[in-house]
Amino acid sequence: MEKEKTFESNLQELELLVRELETGNVPLEDAIKKYTDAMELAKNCSEKLNEATAKVNKILASNGELKDFEIKEEN
Repeated sequence: MEKEKTFESNLQELELLVRELETGNVPLEDAIKKYTDAMELAKNCSEKLNEATAKVNKILASNGELKDFEIKEEN
């Protein structure tokens, strides 16, 4: 079973693929494969960012349940 890559390693790989594609020196078949791989990495990075955002937007209540963070204004 393959260990899931971290966000940082996915992002680093994505950046490398983009640099390779930007050179314009990649044969068409390789470019299509690299583009497909880059799009999958971008999707994975986006999902991880969405998960992290959701976690940051939650706080742990005193009973151990996650709930939306709310700022209570005092009058």
